[in-house]
Amino acid sequence: MEYRQLGRSGMRVSKLCLGTMSYGGRTDGQEAARIIDVALDGGINHIDSADVYSRGVSEEYVGSALVANGRRDEIVLATKGVATMGDGPNDHGASRYHLTRAVEASLRRLQTDRIDLYYLHITDITTPLDEIFETLDILVKQGKILYVGTSKWPVPLIMEALWLADKHNWPRPIAEQPPYNLTDRRVELELVWTCMRHGIGICPFGPIAGGILSGVYRKGQPTPEGHQFKEIGQKDGHNRYTEATMDLVEGLVPLAEAKGVTLAEYALAWVMQRPGITSPITGARTVAQIESSLRACEIKFEADELARIDEIIAPGANVTNYCTLYDRMCRSVNTPEALGPF
Repeated sequence: MEYRQLGRSGMRVSKLCLGTMSYGGRTDGQEAARIIDVALDGGINHIDSADVYSRGVSEEYVGSALVANGRRDEIVLATKGVATMGDGPNDHGASRYHLTRAVEASLRRLQTDRIDLYYLHITDITTPLDEIFETLDILVKQGKILYVGTSKWPVPLIMEALWLADKHNWPRPIAEQPPYNLTDRRVELELVWTCMRHGIGICPFGPIAGGILSGVYRKGQPTPEGHQFKEIGQKDGHNRYTEATMDLVEGLVPLAEAKGVTLAEYALAWVMQRPGITSPITGARTVAQIESSLRACEIKFEADELARIDEIIAPGANVTNYCTLYDRMCRSVNTPEALGPF
């Protein structure tokens, strides 16, 4: 396993991160513990969760697994706050009121004394940035969180956060977590080079586009039972399962087959090797899926292979609006609906 420096920090993380969004939903506690053990045995030292994943159950499963295997201090443990955790007017957002309570609750669920990397899960433009980052500074000084990250933040807001951090000697964001995959390369237009220039690691989610790049969905073939997308053109809020995405899949499948790997492994390996990318998140729901993700760590690309991919989906281009990146990430959090499930 390769380990990479996370932004302008002294902390090193594996080039693959284990995501836990399915824990408490499609993945039960026993399977979650097995996945974590296989991931750690394979060299992964980076686990990502969030308080909103199954309303805290994901964090509980992660915490219980790490207590059971005794390997908490081997990993960089990341979690996130800001998303809606209740029905009250202060049960969401990045206010000092909500963030301090959210961190305490995450620490209890994770059964740990600190959160190694704490992400602001989505933008909150109703709370002043100085309140947000002063609160994070207090939490860092208390030892409850060690490093700070952002998720789905637009470049102008990231730059404002860096300016405030430098001005007040508050914690600088060392990581950003955007969506990034072969169906939506728009982060390459501005976000990637901005993060590289300012020492922010990128830990993208959705590297196989929610399963679209898994190889399960093929043009002209019925969708197997048990998968979320049922038919071409299905409206899911992100326009993922369309004729354009299926054309993309049909272009990529022969490239993956030529390397003797699955499309999911191929797509994940591509993200891992992109400029500026530190540690993409694999949302493995089963042991078989985490084993597949670990195999992707061994895949290498030659220049001609990367050029062929760029012919199929050009740099900065998109055939999906994955997680409606540019439409949602600047929304206010005045209402729970504005936050969405991420």
